[in-house]
Amino acid sequence: MVDLVIPEDFCTNDVKPVGKTSHSDGENKHFIWGKGDPNGKAFSNEDVKAAYAEHGEKMVPLGIHGTTVAVDWDSCIAAGECFGVCPVQTFQWYRTEKDIPAADCMNATFEGTGLTEATERLDASDKSQPIREHDCTICMACQEICPQGAIRIEAANQEWHEKADGTYVKCHPVAADHTLTIKEIFSFFLFFNFTSTNFNHFFASLFAEVA
Repeated sequence: MVDLVIPEDFCTNDVKPVGKTSHSDGENKHFIWGKGDPNGKAFSNEDVKAAYAEHGEKMVPLGIHGTTVAVDWDSCIAAGECFGVCPVQTFQWYRTEKDIPAADCMNATFEGTGLTEATERLDASDKSQPIREHDCTICMACQEICPQGAIRIEAANQEWHEKADGTYVKCHPVAADHTLTIKEIFSFFLFFNFTSTNFNHFFASLFAEVA
């Protein structure tokens, strides 16, 4: 595996994303981090430069797309290896859904209907878009196979995704010597939407242990 170009702390310590790409399901999204790197590997790749010229587009820094599945679009050269190893089709070729400049993916909405085979890219200016980041199984195969080291997989970054999304809830551990009150127990069941069967099973097991 080649060295990764994405630093470990690209999204941590309350760094703010510069934008996002939303999924049309209205629930999922992936964030975009950093101002991008004009010295990324894509900028020196002849195939990528020729494809941009064919589109009449200027190459600009694009940043890191995704948080738990992070793809450095400035180093992605549309090689496609990540498509061939992903078991859940986390990635799509963004241009096969919307043939727009990559910079215009910032704050855009995609349906996830783009093509997902390694050989199906539109051309070398296409990018591996983690449109189904939320489905990633953290198998690490894409990170290991990317020839440019342009992918970083990190499950722990889910915290920073949720913080950016405003949905983060910190869990406070209960001290070992703390006795739960009836109110706390009922709140627990309500929070996890326990059924009456689960409720009865829980207390049956609890009293069995006490006995």
